[in-house]
This record gives sequence, structure tokens and C-alpha cells, in this order.
Amino acid sequence: MERIVLGDVEIIRVLEFQGPFAPAEVIVPGLGEPDWNDADAALAPEHYDPASGAYIGALQTWVVRSGGRTVLVDTGVGNGRERPATPMFHRREGSFPDLLLAAAGVRPEEVDVVVNTHLHADHVGWNTREEDGTWVPTFPNAEYYLPAADRAFFDPAAGHPARSGGVVDPTLWTEWDLVFEDSVAPVLAAGQAVEWSGSLRLDAALVLEEAPGHTPGSSVLRLESGGEQAVFVGDLMHSPVQLAHPACSSCFCLDPARAAASRLRVLERAAREGELVIPAHFAGAGAARISRAGEGFSAAWAR
Repeated sequence: MERIVLGDVEIIRVLEFQGPFAPAEVIVPGLGEPDWNDADAALAPEHYDPASGAYIGALQTWVVRSGGRTVLVDTGVGNGRERPATPMFHRREGSFPDLLLAAAGVRPEEVDVVVNTHLHADHVGWNTREEDGTWVPTFPNAEYYLPAADRAFFDPAAGHPARSGGVVDPTLWTEWDLVFEDSVAPVLAAGQAVEWSGSLRLDAALVLEEAPGHTPGSSVLRLESGGEQAVFVGDLMHSPVQLAHPACSSCFCLDPARAAASRLRVLERAAREGELVIPAHFAGAGAARISRAGEGFSAAWAR
């Protein structure tokens, strides 16, 4: 799915990277080879490589044209970031503004709204760019919508109790502090950030809603226009294997049980209402309409 129109809203996919990330069993712990090879999960070859056992995923941004405005949903990894704990993201070089222009005809100054579904490195990276040794907002005219619970959790200045609670690996805090410093703090300093909680309507078609678990402020963006619906689910799912096994959270989820509850709630509504499900990291078609299938769900890919 590179482009789709739902009612009066246009959605365009901007792909930063697609390919193998890591062993599949690392990405979604607790699932063995039979589960990944289950035909009902419709994984191979776009989402899983049976030969190597690798999870296939994508880094991507969704451009949403709604109500006369240009909205970006998540902003990928970014350029030249210090991410020593995540080699795939470390000092990565690319040109997202060029990709954005080529795919959607959008220049950075034409972006009106940036939605960060949560504040992980691969969802906030292109929030900023480096200019004369300083990180500045990539989208100078945009409002950036940040989940307040994630700001409170990840901001070093906020002193969240989890920092000293021993629950989270200290290496992760070091990495998260780097992410906040170069990709979030400059947006706050520029006065372009809008922190929100609960739910927030962006326009007649778009509503942000909390879906915590992956991170404390993990969220989804709902779209409804012309009788058609979609939901951008961020990292509620990393792989379609989680459709067949919705109780299984990714290795990146800070609260796996809460993430599973949010995922099941969102998927049940999507199946019931006929919402197009658009996750952050699905490769291949990248989006699906889902229906109930036993204890899980099955996908009809949007192409």
C-alpha cells in the first residue's frame, strides 16, 4: 500500500527502510518456529524469512492529508544519531526529506502536524535535523503531538521513578536519554510541542487515543471520513504473527501485559468496525483489514 484514499483523506506511505531486522523469536518472544511458519499468520515471504528465521520489518512514515493540512504519523530513525545500543540505528545516514518529497510531494516547511505515536528512537528521529552542530526541528511550521505520559517517562529532567527502580536495563536509559536529547528536547525548546493525554481530536477526521503498554504513552491515531475508517496503531504490533497470537507482545514492550490488553481492544474494534489497520513496522503491503479467526485475527492485505 503506497497510497490510499479513505473518504476525503489521502494516506501515502514513505518507506525509510525495509528488510530483515533480527531473529523473529527475539522480536516476539515466546513464539517458536511452528507459530512463525503458521500459514494462517500469512507471514512469508514479506514479514518473515523461513530460511534464516529473520523477522522482516519496515521503518516508515505515513503522510495523511486531512482537512487541508499535511500530517506525518511518526518520523523514523533520523540521520547521524548516536545509538550505540541499537546498531541498525547508530549513525544512520539517509535523506528522509528527499524521500518525503519524492513519495508525497511534501517539503518539510509544508508539514502542519507531526504525530509521534510514542517516543522510541525509530518514531521520533526525523523530528529534528542537525544545523551547524545543533539539533533543530525538521518541520519548522509544524505542531508536534507528543504523549504526555511518554514525555514524563523519558525526559531525563522529569526524574521518573523507574530510573532508579532497577526494572529497566540502565543501558536502555542511556540510549533513551540520547533519543530525548536530539529528537524531542529541541522540539520542546522551539515551542512546537503539544503534549496530550486521554484522547485528542486533531480535526474532523482524526483523533488521537491512548493505548498504553508498549510505552506508558503509546497511542493510536483513528481516522474516519466518508464512512470509511482506519487506525494507525504504532507499535501495538510489530508483526502479523501478533494477529494470530494477540496475547504476545514484542520484546520492546515495557509492560507486555498492558500492551496485550491495548492490542486486543484495538484489534477487536477494528474487526468489528471494519477499520483498516496501519501499523508502524509492517513490511510488504503495510496495512490490512482484519477479521476474527478463532482466538486471534486474520488479515486481508491492502494493496
